[in-house]
Amino acid sequence: MVSERSLAVLHAIVSDFVASNEPVGSKSIVERHSFGVSAATIRNDMALLEEDDLIAQTHTSSGRVPTDKGYRLYVDTLARLRPLSSAQRTAIERFLGESSDLDDVMARTVRLLSQLTNQVAVVQYPSLRGTAVRHIDLVTLGENRVLSVLILGNGVVEQQAATLPAARVTEAWVSGLRDRIAGAVIGLDIDSADRAIADLAESLDSWASAEDTSLILSVLEVVTGQLRANRSDRMAVAGAANLTRPGEFTGSLPAVLAAIEEQVTLLKLFDELVQDEREIAASIGRENEAYGLSSTSILATNYEEQGSSRVGVIGPLRMDYAGNISTVRAVARYLSKLLGETG
Repeated sequence: MVSERSLAVLHAIVSDFVASNEPVGSKSIVERHSFGVSAATIRNDMALLEEDDLIAQTHTSSGRVPTDKGYRLYVDTLARLRPLSSAQRTAIERFLGESSDLDDVMARTVRLLSQLTNQVAVVQYPSLRGTAVRHIDLVTLGENRVLSVLILGNGVVEQQAATLPAARVTEAWVSGLRDRIAGAVIGLDIDSADRAIADLAESLDSWASAEDTSLILSVLEVVTGQLRANRSDRMAVAGAANLTRPGEFTGSLPAVLAAIEEQVTLLKLFDELVQDEREIAASIGRENEAYGLSSTSILATNYEEQGSSRVGVIGPLRMDYAGNISTVRAVARYLSKLLGETG
């Protein structure tokens, strides 16, 4: 069990190391912090922290640096988070408020967050699996082309043309197929609609002529693609260059950049993060080993009231946790508010 003063010493070591990128010694702690005890007493506290694998000595330096375990205890016991300035809050609201559509919102969110934190910023697109199909239409573009227009309950509109293997398109043919598809999917969520289209394809012999089979399958394939494009999980990422700044990152940079580029890895990691009572999920150092990110820390939070999509940052172990947690939470709140107003 770490004593109250030893915990305070750990907090001092983390904050000083984050600020200076230099190992922290007992003398500097006494000079910079008001503990009211001697350097010898601080050294005793540091010895206890080292025994608990919370700090470690680097090379021959007399100073100590936090370990993964030390950073974890530090984050778990952060009592005060650094509030954002009014200027920062205004900048967040103004910058995100100028977004033109969902893709722009996501792109602006990660650009802003990476600039405010100097870390890699990541945001999951809003969950759409539970979104209902509001409307679907088929529009004749020519004798062998049909435009599929899909409208979801959250206002997302998808348009995609289907090129048919034969020039047999008529208004009556298109109208009949549209009514068949609409009757099967309108009002269903995306997953259920996808299954309904699959059922239509499987039962094609019972409601379509043999000569129309290949044409109808071409249209159904396009509709399926539209539904799955909105069902699939997506992420926006910005700020990878922040990891390349001198002295900022000590791990295997190529491996980390590859993991960031491979969004499947990040999606799985974000989905498995567990939030604490402060509504922040933190995964530090070796906790990320299974994802090839053992030299990084991840901070994230949900921004959807009814979903599980998250926004957060990825950076080195030596990061400004207090400031970054505050920034991630603030950006998440504004993002939630913005999407709530436009949804």
